[in-house]
Amino acid sequence: MPTPNRAQSDTTLPKRTGVVVIGGGIIGTSTALELAERGVDVVLCEKGEIAGEQSSRNWGWCRQMGRDVREIPLILEAMKLWRGMNKRIGADTGFIECGITYLAESEAELAIKEKWLDECAKPYQLSSHLIDCAKVAELVPGSTVPWKGALYTPNDGRAEPEKAAPAIASAARQAGAQIFTNCAVRGIEKATGRISGVVTEKGPIGCDSVVLAGGAWSRRFCGNAGIKLKQLSVIGSVQRTAPMDIGLEISFSGGKFAARKRQDGGYTITHRHLSVADIVPASFPQFFDFLPALRMDWAGIKLRLGSRFIDEARLARHWSLDQASPFELIRTLDPAPIASILDEAIASLSTCYPAFANLKIVERWGGCIDVTPDAVPVVSEVDHLPGFYIATGFSGHGFGIGPGAGKLMAEIVTGTTPCVDPKPFRYSRMIDGTKLMPMAGI
Repeated sequence: MPTPNRAQSDTTLPKRTGVVVIGGGIIGTSTALELAERGVDVVLCEKGEIAGEQSSRNWGWCRQMGRDVREIPLILEAMKLWRGMNKRIGADTGFIECGITYLAESEAELAIKEKWLDECAKPYQLSSHLIDCAKVAELVPGSTVPWKGALYTPNDGRAEPEKAAPAIASAARQAGAQIFTNCAVRGIEKATGRISGVVTEKGPIGCDSVVLAGGAWSRRFCGNAGIKLKQLSVIGSVQRTAPMDIGLEISFSGGKFAARKRQDGGYTITHRHLSVADIVPASFPQFFDFLPALRMDWAGIKLRLGSRFIDEARLARHWSLDQASPFELIRTLDPAPIASILDEAIASLSTCYPAFANLKIVERWGGCIDVTPDAVPVVSEVDHLPGFYIATGFSGHGFGIGPGAGKLMAEIVTGTTPCVDPKPFRYSRMIDGTKLMPMAGI
């Protein structure tokens, strides 16, 4: 699995702080940085290592293109932050504007991309536009496939997942945040109907507010606190090559592959549109919540019943705060990659681009991607529990959008004017009967 850069941990747990952030991925660290820079006393607690799970296991794409229309204002804010991130934190995240191209093999594929362009990109004046086969050959040369055209966003980018969240965590610490790794939060404490603190495995911390940025663990944490959260997870499979000098700098996808150049000279290669959804105990009570999304994307999800059902069933759903929590029993979710999916991606890529025919795979890994029924995150206060906030359910879009989500979460917590309209990300849609449906995205 990828090994994220190590972020330094503080040693002495404070008795009290302003905000406790639970989770040390890209969302949690970005939230902590934003709060610390605003002068808020903040403690971040991570049950394992910073970016130990999906935040170091994703593709590394920072994209505006292809998103659900509700996410576009937030990704625009995130991209502004990515562009200045290295200077802001005094460290290298690997961010670069390399451009991203979605290749189209047929007129039907091109029409889908044009529809997204008209409905989603143009209202926000994104730089995304359609290009013809000649321009495709110029930007992504060497293909044996006569592409009909492509959707291209020249100012989309990439960053290095192993570097980004740890570097942001270190910057948050320099700005005054306290960072504790291998320190699971077992649960929340309440007084007079609102948040009064948390209990960690190392002791309690009094606080005014809690931000849960727990990724695939968020539903289990919420369940123990009596808070309903609609969330499942899917397994994404990723691989990287040894360094290759083939001159392809742009990130691109087509056929059954997606590929991006890495800072180390290799390429990260994945399947363009295929992941595995394990059937687990939580699948059954949420079946009808997620059914509309499944119907829209049967081809992109493989259902699987296996050992993970038993593994999930063995984990406690409820525990007292003086007991070891599931987060202490499993510090890092480390699912096995699906070899058949990755093999298919390589076969498709090397067929379309023979320059990859002799690639050498040096590592493969899996990651648990937290998903909501409408594939849009929750970035919101929980109205019936003042002081409790959730930033989760990023549905495979979280790495690129992370800095923007952290900024929005910090603004919501501090009661300042939000950078974007927070309504699409409200928690209340999970419980008020709102029809949860994915919208325009590709």
